[in-house]
Amino acid sequence: MTAEVAAAPVDGAAAPRAEACRRFAAELRQALAHLPGPGLPDIEVAALGVSDAFAAPAGPAGFSGPDAPSGSASGSGSGRPGSGPGSDPVEPVLPVRLYGRQVMVGPWPVAGRAGCAVCLGRRWQGVRSVGLREGIELRGRTREAGPWPYHVPFAAQAVAALIARLAAAPPDGREPFPDVWLVDLESLTVRHHPVVPEPDCPSCGTPEPLTAEAAALALRPAPKYRPGVSRVRHVESYGLPVDAFANPHWGAVGSSVVCDVTSPTTSATVGCFSSRSGEYLRETFWGGHADTYRSSTLIGVLEGLERFAGMRARGRAVTLTASLDELGPDAVDPRETGLYTDDFHRANPWVPPFTSGREVPWVWGWSLRDGRPRAVPEILAYYHKPGIEHRFVQESSNGCASGGSLEEAVLSGLMEVLERDAFLLAWHGMQPLTEIDPATSTDPLTRVMVERMAMYGYRARFFDTRIGFPVPVVTGVAERFDGGTARMCFGAGASLDPEAALAAALCEIATDSVQLLQRFERDEADYRAMAADFTKITSLHDHPLVYAVPEMGRHADFLLRRSDPPAPLAVADLRWERADGSGPDVRDDLLAAVEAVTSAGFDVVVVDQTTPEQRALGLHTVKVLVPGLLPLDFGWTRQRARHMPRMRTALRAAGLRPDDLTEADLNPGPHPFP
Repeated sequence: MTAEVAAAPVDGAAAPRAEACRRFAAELRQALAHLPGPGLPDIEVAALGVSDAFAAPAGPAGFSGPDAPSGSASGSGSGRPGSGPGSDPVEPVLPVRLYGRQVMVGPWPVAGRAGCAVCLGRRWQGVRSVGLREGIELRGRTREAGPWPYHVPFAAQAVAALIARLAAAPPDGREPFPDVWLVDLESLTVRHHPVVPEPDCPSCGTPEPLTAEAAALALRPAPKYRPGVSRVRHVESYGLPVDAFANPHWGAVGSSVVCDVTSPTTSATVGCFSSRSGEYLRETFWGGHADTYRSSTLIGVLEGLERFAGMRARGRAVTLTASLDELGPDAVDPRETGLYTDDFHRANPWVPPFTSGREVPWVWGWSLRDGRPRAVPEILAYYHKPGIEHRFVQESSNGCASGGSLEEAVLSGLMEVLERDAFLLAWHGMQPLTEIDPATSTDPLTRVMVERMAMYGYRARFFDTRIGFPVPVVTGVAERFDGGTARMCFGAGASLDPEAALAAALCEIATDSVQLLQRFERDEADYRAMAADFTKITSLHDHPLVYAVPEMGRHADFLLRRSDPPAPLAVADLRWERADGSGPDVRDDLLAAVEAVTSAGFDVVVVDQTTPEQRALGLHTVKVLVPGLLPLDFGWTRQRARHMPRMRTALRAAGLRPDDLTEADLNPGPHPFP
């Protein structure tokens, strides 16, 4: 083990911090020298929470100036021999990081495995408080309030003992993610969590170029894990390391999983993570809604990973910048997926309108109709690309889905696209729908949940929302019996199996309805203002919560207050004979659904969003686009669907009305989709 200390220039503000790191490094080396055991790696010591880890320069350490690690001969923070393109092999280095009362040790260096000190720094910073992140990321470096109060001899001895213990049984690299150990110098506790490598790490990341050749998808047999499901694996079979993704120290998709023990319906869980775009730190929520907290936790973390993958290209390098005019008709035309109105751009001059001659970044998707690559505007494939200069629309997660196989993920994404298209056609077109009797469900859990909702004052109602395609789509409405505050909430589901479609819609309204009043009352004045002025509706959560205002119910009368409703359907009446989800292979279901869409004249374009950490767990995430179907937007002034050709023609083409819609025929109220 070497005894050198990396030299670095030190300014006056950073001198105490740098000196504390150097002294601790020297004491740690000295303590390690007195412990038995071969194979002790070199160490490096640095402080966390000093400067922006996401702005770390490329290179092994990712640190420079007064924050450079101390106590390392090589100065490498990667802990990986030969990390970085064209680099020379370096000695293994064990990162040691200091923050307040905590000392973090790891990831342990294993040749060829991703996960380094820069990954740890970024993941750690990602779960810090908003105040600390704002200070580090927008206002420059932080300063210590005084000398490090935990600089006592026992600190180095305790950390040295831990390192020696780890050296006696180093990791073999077969686990998907490396561990990092945390020593609390105040409580004298030791714990550890895996750290998920950062896909865009400048030290150990290896971005894959997004090319047309890499976009090719081959649909293979995907046997279902049991009859009647649309998945190849049970959620429990992934062996999902929840503590790698949700822990308060360096959780990849958040600091915790919160169990909603107040919910009287589902065992709901929720979590969130933050990501920056310019000066905006966006909170992204995820959650699970199953009948046990264990299942809800696993489902929620998988959704968090799906959100993380869908927001921007992770571990991938965008290689194509061009105009639509240059790419020609083989590219996906944003005018087919919907654009904002000229009025919107006049009111928001900082959002540039799309023009076919303007160069924008593109990624590559795969046409399942034509069996060839198609260029897709990056902002349509990833819905939180940093920067606004190319964001002529704000896409949502519509069509993003994960699965245990590519086929499963694509099928789920396509079902979501069809579900939202159908819901928006019915809502904006004020199309009366035939009700479905939930008592005809063959699933006892469905019937019990409907009865449970009634105990809490809500009638669960369901409607056949098949419009233009034979795939079962169900709209669910939770309607208060007394018509009072928190009057109604909506959900939807689509699946080749009608029972699964109804269950998906029920799950949404069962979870949301019992929480609606409490959420509404927190900001009642704001939501009543939105009901009076729709331009105040700007975010995803505004759309469902404004329908807690009783007077907003008039916009749903076309659905809930029909004067001459037809006889209700049984759930089985929605079954599609061509494919009802009962077959043994997910690929067969997918091919049937794709044929239904393409035979109607649409393409199905798939963009693979899978991140390295998902791939390590056997997961796949995709974005499914069907140009021409209605997109789901949030914010009253950002509604693309209301202005698209399909909005005018689809109900007539489906035989549901004699003529095309006019502007006067559209629902004057905003959609209530959650």
